[in-house]
Amino acid sequence: MNRYDKPPVNEALDWQHVSSKPGPTLPLFESRFDRLRNPRNGLELDRLVLSSVDWVNMVALDTEQRCIMIRQYRFGVGYSTLETPGGMVDEGESALAAAKRELLEETGYAGGQWHDLGAVEPNPAIHDNLCHHFLALGVECAAELTLGAGEHIEVEAMPVSEVIAAAHSGEIRHALALSVLARVLPIWPRVDWLA
Repeated sequence: MNRYDKPPVNEALDWQHVSSKPGPTLPLFESRFDRLRNPRNGLELDRLVLSSVDWVNMVALDTEQRCIMIRQYRFGVGYSTLETPGGMVDEGESALAAAKRELLEETGYAGGQWHDLGAVEPNPAIHDNLCHHFLALGVECAAELTLGAGEHIEVEAMPVSEVIAAAHSGEIRHALALSVLARVLPIWPRVDWLA
C-alpha cells in the first residue's frame, strides 16, 4: 500500500450519505453539513465537515544539526506556541513545493535534501484534508522572512536535544508538530509496557 492510498476500510461501519448543504464560508475552510444515516440504528444526523486544501509541515535541520522551529501566537489557545514550520498547499502546487516555500517564507531557510515522510489526517472527525510531513537536512539561512498579513513569527534554531526536551516537558503540544517530530526524533519517553 502506498502511504497516500486510503487505508483499508470496514464498509460495514460506513454511514450512508443522504444529502449535503453548504455552511458558512470561513477564512481557511469551506464548511458544509452532511446528512448521514447511522448504519447501526438508521438515525439520520447532520455532521459538520470543514473542507480545506492539504497542509504541510516539516522537520528542518540546518548544517549544524539544529532544528529550525518557530514560535507564533495561536488564536484558538490564546498564546504563542513552539512548533515546526508549515502551512497550506496552494492550488496547483505539489506538497513538496509547498513545504519548501513555507519553510523559506516562515523561516528564511532553504536548500538541503528533502525526504517525504508521508501524511496524516489532521482531524478526520471534521476535516477532509491531509497534512504532508517532510524532513529537510542541511538547510541554510537564505533570505529574510516573507510573512503574510496574518503572521508574526519568531524563528529559533534549536539543538535537537532541546526540541526533544520541549516535547517531553509539554512545551510543544501542537499535534501536527508532534506528529512530524515523532517521525524523526525520539520525542516520546519510552514506556516499557511490553516488558
